[in-house]
Amino acid sequence: MKPNHLPPAARCDWAYFFDIDGTLVDLADTPTAVRVSEQLRELLQELYQCSGGAVALMSGRPIIEIDALFPRVRLPVAGQHGAERRDALGRATRHEPTQDLTPVRQRLVQAIFDKPGLLLEDKGLSLALHYRRIPGLAGFVHQTMESLLPDLQGDYCLQQGKSVVELKPTGKDKGRAVREFMSEPPFAGRTPVFLGDDATDEFGFNTVNELGGHSIKVGAGDTAARWRLDNVGAVEQWLRSISR
Repeated sequence: MKPNHLPPAARCDWAYFFDIDGTLVDLADTPTAVRVSEQLRELLQELYQCSGGAVALMSGRPIIEIDALFPRVRLPVAGQHGAERRDALGRATRHEPTQDLTPVRQRLVQAIFDKPGLLLEDKGLSLALHYRRIPGLAGFVHQTMESLLPDLQGDYCLQQGKSVVELKPTGKDKGRAVREFMSEPPFAGRTPVFLGDDATDEFGFNTVNELGGHSIKVGAGDTAARWRLDNVGAVEQWLRSISR
């Protein structure tokens, strides 16, 4: 699908769902290298107040990392692609794994010990192998992660992203998290809006499309989203028009 540019002007009675990396902030070589400007934090806080709290962050990051990036407002959030979630009242839910990932983690450590440019990120409920610093090892990363699936008996699946392959609980994705939020106040009954940049966000786009909302792709690439913004800077500019 080829989305239109320039999403419609937003309203305070809509419900907002934002991916973080590549959408609200520029991508970095490693997750810990990402920086959030004070201006962005203020924009999100203004939107949160304007919308009556109907703003949620949707990320592959664990919630504890998301809170560290946005410490001034305790936003509703779906972490690890929805494997953990905190609603607008601050109530937290967490996927209970049926299998211990320790053996898988050990196998990955052994597989990459002689490839220092690769980064294994242990998020607790999921494992991500990043190859942004060594893009030539993309094939190795995909094959290595795929080799882990037979031992996990369908409880986990692979999620591809920008220079990363992630092992995450089956059935957990951003689209499902959107539906969970939309069944609860203050999101229920509003028009949902989802902004994202990556393959992991396509689940959110599809869900929001089904719910009659606005899906917004950030950057280039094929997508199910109906609208497009060119980059992180364009997202911030769009946020400024919302928050006034």
